[in-house]
Amino acid sequence: MNVKSQILFLCTGNYYRSRYAEELFNFRARSEGLAWSAFSRGLAEKGSPDNVGPMSHFAFQALSAKSIEPEGAHRLPMPCSAADFAEAELVIALKDAEHRPFVERRFSEMLPRVIFWNVDDVAFAAPAVALAQIDDLVDGLISGLRKA
Repeated sequence: MNVKSQILFLCTGNYYRSRYAEELFNFRARSEGLAWSAFSRGLAEKGSPDNVGPMSHFAFQALSAKSIEPEGAHRLPMPCSAADFAEAELVIALKDAEHRPFVERRFSEMLPRVIFWNVDDVAFAAPAVALAQIDDLVDGLISGLRKA
């Protein structure tokens, strides 16, 4: 059995940024033959009523434009639990200013393990900008893992 190291991507609702990062990372890691996979969760205890369906259409469309069929396209957003941290070797939250307070409040003992990126949500950055930023960050992450 091929055991893979896990990366946990976190955002507020597990609907847009973390889902995109998860799907993009898994696609690229698989194509590079890396022994890593990703999963994602939301830091908010409840999802936003504005989030309709399993995944943001912005994330879905951007993945489709890259010919990536999202494996979790039908999975509803999931809130994070302490057990999720236990499964992950790396933990990445998508926006420091937005997600650090959630981690401090809900999982303070895990704060030293979390790497914070700075990708704005859709209300603050156009999806084309934010998702391109995630593309670059995931590329850098994969490059680092390849060298490790």
